[in-house]
Amino acid sequence: MDQQLPPGYPSEYELDVVLRDGGGARVRPIRPDDAAHVRAFFERLGPESRYNRFFRVKNTLEEAEVRHFTTVDYRDRMAFIVLVDDEMIAVGRYDRDRDQPAVAEVAFAVEDAHQGRGLGTRLLGLLTTYARSNDVSSFRAYVLGENRQMLRLFKNSGYELTRTIDSGVFTVDFPVEESDESRAAQAEHEKRSIAASLGPLFVPRSIAVIGASNDPDSIGGKLFNNILFEGFEGPLYPVNPNAKVVRSVKAYPSIGEVPDKVDLAYVVVPQRFVLDVARECAEAGVRALVVISAGFSEVGGQGAKDEEELLAIVRNSGMRMVGPNCMGLLNTAPSVRLNGTFAPVYPPRGNVAMSSQSGALGIAILDYATQNNIGISQFVSVGNKADVSANDLILAWEDDPETDVITLYVESFGSPTKFSRIARRIGKSKPIVAVKSGRTGAGSRAASSHTGALASSDQAVNALFRQAGVVRVDTIEELFETASLLANQPIPKGKRVGIVTNAGGPGILAADALEARGLVLPELSETLQSQIHQHVPAEASTRNPVDLIASGGPAEFKVVTDLLLESGELDAVIAIYVPTSQEGAEGVAQALSDAQSDYDGPVTLLSVFMGSEGAGRVLGQGSRVIPTYLFPEAAAHALARAVRHGEWREREVGTEFILDPDARQAIREIVEGALQTLGPEGGWLDPEEVDGLLEAAGLRIPETMVVEDVESALGASKNIGGPVVLKVISEDALHKSDVGGVALDVNGETEVRAAYEQVTSAVSDPDGVMIQEFVPGGHEVLVGMAHDPNFGPLVVFGLGGVYVELLQDVSFRLHPITDVDAPEMIRETKSYKLLEGYRNTPAGDVPALEKALQQVSGLIDAVPEMVEMDLNPVKVLEPGHGVCVVDARIRVAPVAPENQPIMRDLPGVTSNPPV
Repeated sequence: MDQQLPPGYPSEYELDVVLRDGGGARVRPIRPDDAAHVRAFFERLGPESRYNRFFRVKNTLEEAEVRHFTTVDYRDRMAFIVLVDDEMIAVGRYDRDRDQPAVAEVAFAVEDAHQGRGLGTRLLGLLTTYARSNDVSSFRAYVLGENRQMLRLFKNSGYELTRTIDSGVFTVDFPVEESDESRAAQAEHEKRSIAASLGPLFVPRSIAVIGASNDPDSIGGKLFNNILFEGFEGPLYPVNPNAKVVRSVKAYPSIGEVPDKVDLAYVVVPQRFVLDVARECAEAGVRALVVISAGFSEVGGQGAKDEEELLAIVRNSGMRMVGPNCMGLLNTAPSVRLNGTFAPVYPPRGNVAMSSQSGALGIAILDYATQNNIGISQFVSVGNKADVSANDLILAWEDDPETDVITLYVESFGSPTKFSRIARRIGKSKPIVAVKSGRTGAGSRAASSHTGALASSDQAVNALFRQAGVVRVDTIEELFETASLLANQPIPKGKRVGIVTNAGGPGILAADALEARGLVLPELSETLQSQIHQHVPAEASTRNPVDLIASGGPAEFKVVTDLLLESGELDAVIAIYVPTSQEGAEGVAQALSDAQSDYDGPVTLLSVFMGSEGAGRVLGQGSRVIPTYLFPEAAAHALARAVRHGEWREREVGTEFILDPDARQAIREIVEGALQTLGPEGGWLDPEEVDGLLEAAGLRIPETMVVEDVESALGASKNIGGPVVLKVISEDALHKSDVGGVALDVNGETEVRAAYEQVTSAVSDPDGVMIQEFVPGGHEVLVGMAHDPNFGPLVVFGLGGVYVELLQDVSFRLHPITDVDAPEMIRETKSYKLLEGYRNTPAGDVPALEKALQQVSGLIDAVPEMVEMDLNPVKVLEPGHGVCVVDARIRVAPVAPENQPIMRDLPGVTSNPPV
């Protein structure tokens, strides 16, 4: 198949997409063998659609026209076609203007029966993306005045349009470069499309269980029983060729014999039958599948191949699928009441949505939620996530009125870049809390630089979650402790916390835990202390924590909590009660509930009841639920996470640093030339190439010369003038200082000769010596990048020099680095105090360092082939004197087309080609 593709054919653009109505389609570049597709498509176009496309009455396509339309060069002329059931339903194309090479004419045609499904929007998004990577900067379209659909398409695209009209024909010009408005328009279209496609899963009008059984201990029996007896609102059809009735409901031998249309089919059959069942579902018009059956990619081998075929069946028919190898999904909304799992528990209704990649853990999660009265809106066990992933789910939950908090158990990421984009937007209105497993082994790999040794996939996950505003926790217990707070209380406006307790010890534990996580317990004002003192025993402490002593009961807790909430001096209040009796605990819980009912302000209220099971029930009955915890530390940790999330919400988004076109061109020339020399495996750039990249990015480097003998070294040192540094060049000296391959502050002929002998003797095969201007003073820091295969470029900053791996005082961010990220990265390291001038040491030029981090990000953006970069040390000089990259190494490797950054996040695309 690959040998038959035309030259330049971009197979990475063979994509599955979701349309506005939730239906699926296949988009791919046009090929010369699509002639039959094009003819049939033209025949199905109505007269008006033909007229709008060709500006005249047109009844036939000539053979020359068909060849012209199907033969493109994939650069100056490009076309995407859309296929459903191997039938072409739409086409979008551009043709570069010969007189204005940066401009291309764009045109679309959509079959009449499929107009209004968002096909033009999806094609426009792909064409602009493709055009940007092929040096097209703007599109021009000619549109008849009566073609309102096409005019509306361009108007709603978010691009900045310029329109003129002549003789009833609009000329529409617009840049293809993305803008905030165009990104927002694509995101809105993506959200609506994905949500519509998942509708049959979450709100099915009818359900079939294929493999339903009368055996109550079988998976099919448990699943069917759960759906039936929880009260699903629509018709339920058991499918079992060996049973006439399942649980008193008439059964059918196959899905094709069910008399009505089925929205959702559960597949609970042995693995060897799943593919045939999926085909039957496609033929019967089923809109969505939940494949419980296991034995697919999780076992590898033939199972992985079967999963690919299963996905192809699903995609080709326009279905969506959860699984395979999952435990199902549920929706507690009263209008649905879908208990579509085989778990033995059904959680209470609530406002927390949950996605779990582990089926077995999903059962434990539902059990924990039920026991702790944590309300669930929807739960999905995604299993192998062959089709529906966490990205799809959080898009669907964004506008779900039943969901206020999204929780995730994640073992792996399909598209971290897309997850980051989606989570950043949704997290501003609905908190996302996640457990990501696999902390320890994920990052273990051999590394050839300081940056590579420090970076790991888990660091990438931390950076991803931090930048996207996702609250990361370590355990399922912490997941629900945090979600319970975020789902029921306002997010704290600040770090000021007040504590009221009837026991000093727990209050101290809470105070220690809070302050350890950056929160503060301010001393209460004299006025507030005086008000509290009027209602508590004389022995009570009224500062903060407020200690009511052991006799403190419901009345004292009520009045003190009222005063703290209304004081204006606090952002959150924690009430801690050590029960002296069961009745006392429930009485205090009722007092707190009453205090909450009387207060509707922004202060967060949470509680700790140490040893009482009845308090949670009382605290969950008010208009605003008060989360409760067994120990003070758990409450403090949950509150600290909520505070950090609130800070993230208020954080500025920041602006990315983009190098100017001339700088990017210079960088591309260096990299492309180096890759031709290095070959298909890539490798480390030569020092001159590294210096060229850094200078093009605007980074200062010392004056440098490379020599191959001692006499040339003497000449170079004289040309540079003043003290110099000698560094050996050798593949065996990746860390030059570790092997004695560096000589610092060298001055004069005698010292240069001795230093040359020293550094060249440090290795067996020196390739030369670098003579470099000596940069005295300054603080040594590390700036680097390691390319993670899943997450992309991971940028690191920290204390530099030879001790960087030992001290590991570093911070990480995923590329790109904004003008908000850079200052945060610097200030969150412990060594930042040195840059401020710790204990009379000279301060560093922090603004210049912030700019340098952004320039590094701009360089990374211009070089997607960059695998590893180590700028160590970077000298941060005194304020006003800037920074200087003293030593640098960069490794590059060719990037396959499907792995280009532009392909990592195409809105509305549900799959890229397997790689």
